Amino acid sequence: MHGLSRHRLLILASICAFWTGLIFLGHFFSATPFLSVPWRSEQSFEDLLRREGRKTATRHDFVFLGIDQSTLQLPPMTAEEIANNRAFQLMTERPFPWSREVWALLLDRLFAAGARLVMFDMIFSPPNDGDPAFHAALDHYHDKVVLGANFDMENAAQAVTPNDALIPAPQLLDNRVGFVNFWPDPIDGKIRAATYRVTDRQLAGLPPHPSEEIFESLSARALVKIGHAADIPNDFRGQMIRFTALDAFEPRPLYEVFDPKFWHANYADGAFFKNKIVMIGSSAQVTHDVFVTPMSPVTSGAALHLQAMAAALGHEFLRPTPAKTGLALVCAAGLIAWSLVAFVRRPLVCVGALIGIAGFYLGAGRLFYDKSGLLLLTVPVLSALLLSGSFSLGFEYALERIEKLRTRRTLERYVSRNLVKEILENPDSYYSSLRGVRVPVTMLFSDLIGFTTLSEKADPEVLVVHLNEYLTRMTSVVFSNGGTLDKFIGDAIMAVWGNVGSFGVAQDAKNCVRAALGMRRELRQLNEKWRDEGRMGLGMGIGINQGEVIVGNIGSQERMDPTVIGDSVNLASRLEGLTRIYGVDILVGATAAELVRDEFHLRSVARVQVKGKTKPVDVFTLIGARNEDVDPQLLKWLESYEEGFEKFRSRDFTEAKILFSRFLEFYPDDLLAKMYLNRALEYEQHPPDEAWDAVEVFKKK
Repeated sequence: MHGLSRHRLLILASICAFWTGLIFLGHFFSATPFLSVPWRSEQSFEDLLRREGRKTATRHDFVFLGIDQSTLQLPPMTAEEIANNRAFQLMTERPFPWSREVWALLLDRLFAAGARLVMFDMIFSPPNDGDPAFHAALDHYHDKVVLGANFDMENAAQAVTPNDALIPAPQLLDNRVGFVNFWPDPIDGKIRAATYRVTDRQLAGLPPHPSEEIFESLSARALVKIGHAADIPNDFRGQMIRFTALDAFEPRPLYEVFDPKFWHANYADGAFFKNKIVMIGSSAQVTHDVFVTPMSPVTSGAALHLQAMAAALGHEFLRPTPAKTGLALVCAAGLIAWSLVAFVRRPLVCVGALIGIAGFYLGAGRLFYDKSGLLLLTVPVLSALLLSGSFSLGFEYALERIEKLRTRRTLERYVSRNLVKEILENPDSYYSSLRGVRVPVTMLFSDLIGFTTLSEKADPEVLVVHLNEYLTRMTSVVFSNGGTLDKFIGDAIMAVWGNVGSFGVAQDAKNCVRAALGMRRELRQLNEKWRDEGRMGLGMGIGINQGEVIVGNIGSQERMDPTVIGDSVNLASRLEGLTRIYGVDILVGATAAELVRDEFHLRSVARVQVKGKTKPVDVFTLIGARNEDVDPQLLKWLESYEEGFEKFRSRDFTEAKILFSRFLEFYPDDLLAKMYLNRALEYEQHPPDEAWDAVEVFKKK
């Protein structure tokens, strides 16, 4: 393998190893801000899967009777309704917590309706009125009721249990009592897992031991009582559960169970509760019995217990990717990125492949989640793939840009800058366009005046420096105005607008004229500099024409020249030669003049028929741009010149003589006005024949 290629592969491998290594280390340094970002973000991605992926099936035999705001306040009732309802009497005697006789009445009503199990997400710890009645009901329905207890984790995991009047000690070992705790994720405080069993050692922060006393959760106690003890996970760790839909366990107002109107209308006189598992708990936000889960920022504790039961009954538990497997996937992602960029030498294909692999992996992650509950490690793996791939592609791009820049700088010494850009950036379209197409373009020919005299006298080395300085400045003006340098012909320049890329016919012509004015300014500055250095100043002639030409590769099989050919090109060249005859530095053809007249001041020069043309054309010279400072007096007296020019063409030589003379009073050195004054005087004395049409015919180039 070539040395440069080996060097490139090593650099690409280093880039991929760097990013893969950083992500790999993030697994072991989870507290380090930058390194841990992909691993912390994995949790957010898994939460997204929980929200968007498959849910645990909704259990239609679960009912949540909520102590909501309407139950706490009770709607307006008549005295007769309260007098005939023992539960409402107790609930209106004092604010919540009511006498516990209410709960005894509730158990009687639900079990009489055929309820299978009643769960209380409540801790009846302090003694209260009605405890004896509630105690009797708990004993009576011993196998069909479960109460809550709580481990106060802020107070050395002290247990808060139902009081002794309800259930004798030790309450946590009674199969009617289960702890209600959910332990949140220590990083963001969200509940993602349910713990069904704990031990004393575990609560103290030590590893669990099976020989210890085991405490079961509220949901675990309920599962045992309905005959599903085998569905409870047989360990002591938190089990990540697949959640049900957000609206799976919407609370129903508890007071409706005691109201005969709702009991009949909403619960079919109790038939609704037959074989149902009923959860009693708070659903009013004022009680603050709410938790944050990946599914919702507010989930009631009672609903979470039902979620835990539904997950156990459906065996809907989630499991993370094993650590070793996850790290292996990260390394594999970096290796895949390196292989793609190193051996597939087409950037767009690499980008497409990286995106395709990432999309496939995301799809696999969703499939594993839905089908098997596996939380496939995703964010760190895709981070390794995309960071390694994108930075490797960035290196390849930078390498290519450097190489292209080196090539461009070399080519620009010999070929026009915009032509090089087009060839390098759009080679296919450019080459296809050079088979020969007709295109409207604007051409500029320039040539030095006096250079032949200079070349006969000057030292060759000095002459080359002199010429190169001139050509460098002129070429820069052409490029800065969007032109294409077609070729140098000795000290002459041929430039084209619209052959490589066009801004529109009119705009191309205007850019060309701006370039001509810029070349005029540059030559003035150069002449001042050269004269200060004791060198000879030079003049310049510029011819501009616009028209349709053939753009193509002209030449032999050995060497091709991308150029333009056609009658319009020849006319531009002829106009440059006529600048010496008319004593102006710039001549513009009629077509180009019409395109630029709105932005530039023009002066009529002649109607000419150059060699090789059968039809005459009007030509003009440039005064300046309309948005630049142009002598207002000159513009004013040019009106006299233009009027005299029209009189001359219409054979009114006497009036033309007067107008040209008036112009020369202010500009006595103007060669054009002198020429036309002399001709007017001559034609006034010896008028031309009737066939005269003011056309000057040139037989030579």
